[in-house]
Amino acid sequence: MTLALSPSRPEQPVHRRKAGVAAAAALLSFAIVGSAFARPAPDGFADLVVKVKPAVVNISTTQKAEGPTVSRGIPQMPDLPEDSPFREFLERFFNNRGLPGAPGGSAPERKINALGSGFIIDPAGYVVTNNHVIEKATDIKVTLTDGTELKATLVGRDAKTDLALVKVEPSKPLPYLTWGDSDKAREGDWILAVGNPFGLGGSVTAGIISARGRDLASGPYDDYMQIDAPINRGNSGGPTFNMDGQVIGVNTAIFSPTGGSVGIGFAVPSNLAKSIVEDLRKTGRVERGWLGVQIQPVTPEIADSLGLKEPKGALVAGLTDDSPAGKAGIRQGDVIVGFNGSKIGELRDLTRAVAVVAKGTKVPVEVIRNGKSQTLPVTIAGMPREGELVAAAPADRNKEQTAKSGAETGLEQLGLRLAPASAETRAKFGLKDDVKGAVVVGVKPDAPAADRGINVGDVIVGVGQERVNSVNEVVAKVKRASDSKQKAVLLLIDRKGNERYIPVPLSQT
Repeated sequence: MTLALSPSRPEQPVHRRKAGVAAAAALLSFAIVGSAFARPAPDGFADLVVKVKPAVVNISTTQKAEGPTVSRGIPQMPDLPEDSPFREFLERFFNNRGLPGAPGGSAPERKINALGSGFIIDPAGYVVTNNHVIEKATDIKVTLTDGTELKATLVGRDAKTDLALVKVEPSKPLPYLTWGDSDKAREGDWILAVGNPFGLGGSVTAGIISARGRDLASGPYDDYMQIDAPINRGNSGGPTFNMDGQVIGVNTAIFSPTGGSVGIGFAVPSNLAKSIVEDLRKTGRVERGWLGVQIQPVTPEIADSLGLKEPKGALVAGLTDDSPAGKAGIRQGDVIVGFNGSKIGELRDLTRAVAVVAKGTKVPVEVIRNGKSQTLPVTIAGMPREGELVAAAPADRNKEQTAKSGAETGLEQLGLRLAPASAETRAKFGLKDDVKGAVVVGVKPDAPAADRGINVGDVIVGVGQERVNSVNEVVAKVKRASDSKQKAVLLLIDRKGNERYIPVPLSQT
């Protein structure tokens, strides 16, 4: 490879050289002082690799394909007359290969093989990997760095964090790794990734932590570390190391428009992974705390409509029956801004905070209700096996419609026509008998309510943080919000039994 060198600068006069030397000395002094606060870049990673690589394993799995499928390009047995001279030959050809379409022929059972990575955390043979590596596997095989192959059994898995724990039975104690403190890892710190990319076997890459707290919308507990160490398909489940050889992350996903590494990878932080793995080891499942609320984000418009200083917190859109939150006095419309001493800025702050609290623990929960802050003691329960911890209320944006109904009231400021929840409107829109409020019977195109997805058949059951029982209450509360110069009014919409808050801009006249 040819290197292009920049031309040398002409010799400088003596006095300029002296000035340059002084400036350089000043810069050197600054650099030396600065280096006292930062860990120097390593000269190499060889010693670290020797230390950690023996405990990193390759994982291969086999699973049955769901239903036989005829591969494209494989011919079916042609329909020939009984006396055709080719029939016997073709029957023998198709039957010997188990191909479909021939008498007695059937498609062979297909199996899918997958490759991934993992690492040993106990000399007795406990191995951490990703859930998606072993999900639906009928056979799991762990290959050590010395080539030893061991059959593994599933101990437990957690789809919400994409972690799994498997167990092998070694003939002797295995090398193992220790967890590090991912909370101490900083953006810019050096890291090392080891795994099984593309099934090539143990491979090592190096890089830095690019970012913290990434949300990939893959689950309610997303809190990924972003790393730029090249990781590819097959690296899933492998460890991310700090420079002390401790595991500070579990490589889980990559961002790639091509399928290969573009320098954007994601790892589950060790402090989250460690607690999940401990639960899996003890019971085979993860025991999470449960608050029993449905929440949605506090947007700037919602914050303005509720008189909040900033758009932070989690808006309670609904409560599960007999939930810990309901028993403690938390209400629909409350904004949760603090939990167990921690501030709640967004939804995932609450989901993660609740998840790590043990069942039966009483914690303080701070809510904003009608502009005032109050703290309620809540006794956290264990999350039901079939339930969700804190799930955002579903957003169902249907096409706009119009309809006619008697006793209508216009709410021109929002572009709505409203009618009481009468026997007529209940029958017309299939509403439950216990629904109270104002039924939307008309939506003006291009009006604020239409832009926000409010549809004919929706029922306004609340305005702001208060429930409403009639059209007049809705009109009065919207007028009060407008008179107070709010930019938006917060409507609680019941849509086929699901309730969700929708902020609607107020057009000021």
